[in-house]
Amino acid sequence: MINKVILVGNVGMDPEVRTLETGVKVTRVRLATSERIFNRQTNETTEHTEWHTVTLWRGLAEVADKYVRRGSQLYIEGSLRTREWEREGVKHYATEIVADEMKLLGRRQEGAAPQPTQPAYQQPAQPAYQPQASAPAPAPAPAPAPAPALPAEDPDDLPF
Repeated sequence: MINKVILVGNVGMDPEVRTLETGVKVTRVRLATSERIFNRQTNETTEHTEWHTVTLWRGLAEVADKYVRRGSQLYIEGSLRTREWEREGVKHYATEIVADEMKLLGRRQEGAAPQPTQPAYQQPAQPAYQPQASAPAPAPAPAPAPAPALPAEDPDDLPF
């Protein structure tokens, strides 16, 4: 069975960070995804925005706490989880995405210099059963020769 969600969207508010009694950090992020829908009959385009609650645990929670802010653009991979609770005799339900992977997408802030693409952060994978291979794995390719050293340049003399 597969339970996988992939989202690319914008953070709607600063992350909510908590530390549990056990010392484990958990962060909640509200992520907006939008799609444009074209109506051929009226010749109009409308935009539909969907809001998602994303839960990040441990290392991902730390990264989100440090680097994610309102307006950040994120790539999220995870799985759907539905929670149920009762308050004052009324049942409540919530569906959220528990993230396994998060990538900070380069989104330039107004008046700021461009930033390099941020690396991806993943939860450590749980060991999975791997059947024994019947044939040995191929040998790794030899490493390429190192590139020749470039002459030292003046750091103020940029090529662009």
